[in-house]
Amino acid sequence: MKKRTNTLMAIAFAATVIWTGCKKDEDTTTNPPPPANEEEVITTMKLAFVDSSNNSNIKYATFRDPDGDGGLSYDIFDTIKLEPNKTWITTILLLNETESPADTISNEVLDEGVDHLFCFTPTGTSATVIKTDLDNNGLPIGLQSKWYTTVAGNGTMQVELRHQPGVKDGTCTPGDTDISVDFQVKVQ
Repeated sequence: MKKRTNTLMAIAFAATVIWTGCKKDEDTTTNPPPPANEEEVITTMKLAFVDSSNNSNIKYATFRDPDGDGGLSYDIFDTIKLEPNKTWITTILLLNETESPADTISNEVLDEGVDHLFCFTPTGTSATVIKTDLDNNGLPIGLQSKWYTTVAGNGTMQVELRHQPGVKDGTCTPGDTDISVDFQVKVQ
């Protein structure tokens, strides 16, 4: 009986050695890193404002830096001119005009909405902004928004696109800036 028990223990031990010897060592398995979510090259930001009470009343403002963030200065930098006491349905178009034909970066921002957020910071202007488009997690993006104007006056509106891969929480704090433009605003 003792010999049978020793034989069974030897078989069990051998099976354990074989089992663990054939098992993959999971500590040495390497997984490739996830692809980098690179920041976009943006040369042009165009804003279109449609008066919600009269859709034929449309205003535009454009900022263009032909080579993007780099050597040359901007060649177009419009002032945003809106009438007071109105709601403006606003759309942002982003372009990379260093490519031909121009690449519509707005499409990438929308496709990667969970990684992007527009931030609007008014200074000295009655214009306030509410983002109206949402990403797949229910957080705002800002390619679409409503701008509310009240009293006449001048100021600025910082329009900033934040690149927030993996850290987007609906605030402007995390991430990096893809583009930031301080538009002059005249509500008149």
